[in-house]
Amino acid sequence: MDFRGKKYERGSNWSDPEVVELLQLWADESVQMELESCLRNQHVFNRIAEVLREKGIHRTGDQCREKIKKMKLEYRRIKDNSKAPRGGRTWKFYDVMDRVLNSRPALAYGPLSGSMMAQQVLQGTMVESYHHQFAASALPFGHAQHPELMEIKCEEVNSDEHCLTPEPPPAMSYQQGSPEEHEMERAFLERAQNDSPISRVEVPIETSVSPSGFSESNMASSSRMQNVVPRPGFSALHRLRKKRKGQRVKDPLDDLLLKTLTSQRAMEERFLQMEERRFQRDLDVEERRMQLEQRRFELEREHEFRMFNVFAQMLSILKQSHSGSSSSIAMPRGLDFSQALSEITGLGGGGGGDLQELRARPLAERRVDIHGFCHQGDFQRSPYLSARGNIANIFRGSTEEGYKAYHADKYDEDKNPNGIINFGTSENKLCFDLMSKRLTQTDMNLMEPPLLQYPDWKGHMFLREEVARFLTYYCKAPAPLKAENVIVLNGCGSLFSALATVLCDPGEAVLIATPFYGGITQSVFLYGNVKLVYAYLDSKITGTSTRPFQLTVEKLEKALQDARAEGITVRALILLNPQNPLGDIYSLSELRDYLEFAKRHELHVIVDEIYMLSVFDESATFHSVLGMDRLPDPQRTHVMWGISKDFAVSGIRFGTLYTENQDVANAVASLCYFHGVCGPVQHKVAQLLRDRDWINQVYLRANHARLKAAHTYVTDELKTLGVPFLNRNAGFFVWIDFRKYLRTGTFEEEMLLWRRFLDNKVLLSCGKAFECSEPGWFRIIFADKTHRLQLGMQRIRKVLEEREQEILAEEKEQPCQSDQDGKADSTDEVIFVSRHQEPTCSGSSNLGDLIGLLQQQMRSSDWLQKNTAEQFAQEKPEIYDVFSKLVGKQ
Repeated sequence: MDFRGKKYERGSNWSDPEVVELLQLWADESVQMELESCLRNQHVFNRIAEVLREKGIHRTGDQCREKIKKMKLEYRRIKDNSKAPRGGRTWKFYDVMDRVLNSRPALAYGPLSGSMMAQQVLQGTMVESYHHQFAASALPFGHAQHPELMEIKCEEVNSDEHCLTPEPPPAMSYQQGSPEEHEMERAFLERAQNDSPISRVEVPIETSVSPSGFSESNMASSSRMQNVVPRPGFSALHRLRKKRKGQRVKDPLDDLLLKTLTSQRAMEERFLQMEERRFQRDLDVEERRMQLEQRRFELEREHEFRMFNVFAQMLSILKQSHSGSSSSIAMPRGLDFSQALSEITGLGGGGGGDLQELRARPLAERRVDIHGFCHQGDFQRSPYLSARGNIANIFRGSTEEGYKAYHADKYDEDKNPNGIINFGTSENKLCFDLMSKRLTQTDMNLMEPPLLQYPDWKGHMFLREEVARFLTYYCKAPAPLKAENVIVLNGCGSLFSALATVLCDPGEAVLIATPFYGGITQSVFLYGNVKLVYAYLDSKITGTSTRPFQLTVEKLEKALQDARAEGITVRALILLNPQNPLGDIYSLSELRDYLEFAKRHELHVIVDEIYMLSVFDESATFHSVLGMDRLPDPQRTHVMWGISKDFAVSGIRFGTLYTENQDVANAVASLCYFHGVCGPVQHKVAQLLRDRDWINQVYLRANHARLKAAHTYVTDELKTLGVPFLNRNAGFFVWIDFRKYLRTGTFEEEMLLWRRFLDNKVLLSCGKAFECSEPGWFRIIFADKTHRLQLGMQRIRKVLEEREQEILAEEKEQPCQSDQDGKADSTDEVIFVSRHQEPTCSGSSNLGDLIGLLQQQMRSSDWLQKNTAEQFAQEKPEIYDVFSKLVGKQ
């Protein structure tokens, strides 16, 4: 039976017979001795409850204990208020409690005149009034049953839940109140005696029997009270006094109820405020969506207008050519529109002058201006440094300018709200809470002698084994990777330096596609005097390219042959997967093509997979080189990975190299003396990589969700601004096209725009820092908290709007000037063509320029896909029929 219902709440709803049974068990000497001798008494009350259940009283031990506790409190209250013995007799259980708590003789209630007398009752005997008999054998305690049995007279009470001490008759105990109150009560009694018909009827003395067998006699005192005051009048007076008493004494429950209601009201108001805020946020989001849709519609209309404008200019030039004027390219006769379109899409637009000049320069001359924001002439040679030291000084002065400014004026929400927001350094600032909690747990803290001594220079064996298991699992290797092929260094930058040193001699080169992470230049060129040969990627989709900045084997072949033609020996190829700053993820077929290319030319392949676990969208799939079934040249394939990006701990310098070439492993290990990782850090990293459940279930889920949300916010802002960008699903960065904000399309103007962002307290990375061949591309880091992203994007918006107004003002002054160079295809997310790209004067353009511009316009949108001949025929059949007839006549 379940006693947890409302009827059996703790210590409530006890009837008088049940209380008598409880007191008989509790008052036993053996029970009292056990209660006094033990620290915890729950087991005693549990046994009392068992005896009560045998008697048909279903109570739990907790209920028995709470009831006794309440009765003790009532007894002490009566006694402390000096109401005993007269006041105590109004509570039927006072003398029993007093006898037990003060070791007084047993008392039993007598049947005459409500008086009490002490009497000893033998076990098994009965008194004249009803009472319960309790057998000693029923008590499951270690001591004998007390030889006395209690008889208790019970008066009529509604429930002990309301009050344990009923109000006594007026003649006995009620002496308080003002004279006005006494007068009112006297009048009330007289009216009750004279007017009530029930008051003239004498109520007989009856005996009521409870369901448990307990009898209650109508005592002489009750009869006397009825003679003085009739029962109905007394009951009404009793209620009146209770009402006045409630008014005089402030119940503490009222304060608690008032506080509860006040708190509930405050919570409701807070909930309403949150609902209003959520509703307003939804309205803002919907408004932003509508603005974006409107902006897209306007851009599409502008784009369509520009395409027809270019068509009109082309027709004008063709008409002039047909009438006798010369043209660089003539449209052959008999060529239909489909053939003309294929010819147009096959032709390439004009490239930027800076790009052509840069590619025409010898490779050796390109080394001087490499990776710099400023020319080498801006620095004076230091007499205290070597030639290599002066070059390093130039690198330090150029690349660290923005980073130094950021640390001098770093943004802080409370201390420095006007400081610089860093969107230039590739750090994950979204998971510091998860990593700090994990890295401070007890299993991370270990300090043993082996950790404080020189380790194996490749790293402690326990760490290398854990790295091998980790890479086997997350790279989906077809066979378990071996710990002896693992080398541990303090960061992937050190690995680039060590590999360049052991694979290349000074003056030799490494092949890499641009744009690429600029820190590789410092690691390879400054440290080992190893050059970099660039395979230039651009935003145009030409030849075998299917996406902007796509790396193909043809581009690698061309860069390699150009370098060899200049007498430069290329020893290795560097691949970044996922690619920084583009965010591209190479497919298995692409990886196989790159590795086959390297094998043909006997090149080492250094694969940097440091963003391996930062692919935050399920639609994108990462393929590791270590997960391939067969490597074309395993002895020349070397894979790098570190924890700084994927685990948001860039301050912990840890990188690992996996290579099956033991000669390379031993050579790199010899340099670990300069790039080793301390023992306690190795222990922490091993513990971290070992905790596979936490990584999969907690960290990666949260990290990917936060990266995706931040990426969505930044890209939505860029769409609202109408700025093209590469939409990728890996890494912490977005590659953005700001070329429309450059009036001349040069790296000098790109640098001015970069400084303008910095002056407006936001740090970005410009394309020159990544050796991008096209001025105007920038990288923005989105792996940051929401409030910093919002403030940073507001500052970026302000700079772009000011720059756009300046360009429009300049165009109004010079309406016929145009600059098409360097304005290639827009990217694959936002359709946008800069207003200052098209020529406004037909006389200044030839047919080749217009064809190149038309090619750019068509590739920058899906207009041709949306506006097919079949769709046009369905929407406007009359015009299509006329057009078909005209074409048929020709």
